[in-house]
Amino acid sequence: MDSDPAGMRREYQGRAGVAPLTEESLADTWLEQFRRWFAAAVAAEAIIEPNAMVVATSTPAGRPSARTVLLKGVDERGFVFFTNYGSRKGSEIAANPFASLVLPWHPIGRQVIVCGAVEQVERAETESYFATRPRESQLGAWASAQSSVVTREQLDAAVDAVAARYPDGMPVPAPPGWGGLLVRPETVEFWQGRPGRLHDRLRYRNDGGTWLVERLAP
Repeated sequence: MDSDPAGMRREYQGRAGVAPLTEESLADTWLEQFRRWFAAAVAAEAIIEPNAMVVATSTPAGRPSARTVLLKGVDERGFVFFTNYGSRKGSEIAANPFASLVLPWHPIGRQVIVCGAVEQVERAETESYFATRPRESQLGAWASAQSSVVTREQLDAAVDAVAARYPDGMPVPAPPGWGGLLVRPETVEFWQGRPGRLHDRLRYRNDGGTWLVERLAP
């Protein structure tokens, strides 16, 4: 296999079960269109984690950072994920409350790109979700000062200390510095690969409360 990235080529062809992306085929709202595509991604066996998405943030000085997290909710408000508010992304969002999301569904030649403002969800929403997490993940949320420098031994010791504080059978509450972040979309782009790199890019854009649909050059 050629290991030179410059020489790698993949031609996007029409795929069975994947409808062409046209203005006429779009749903009336970005949310309904996202739900259609998300359902197709979930149904695609080759996509292991359809809710995996890249979250890009930036400092006020414009220094960007990005990482993969899991989408945990989407509704008319926008897209929700959960994190330690003191992590790098949490700190950057607190200082510069905007983010971009990318959900890459390569096996079906699609991706969704979101840009918008970010805010914390209500505490009740965080606590409701946290209660559904596996116990190991709950303990880990308490033990990890996310994005800080740590040794494996320190992290394991912190988990043991939290487990002793909340023995089996005792509910583990959500840490005060941990919770949900809501990305309220200003734009939601639906990208679908086509031959010759002439990909389809259709974007919903909020223009003063009215959502417009625009085709972008590939």
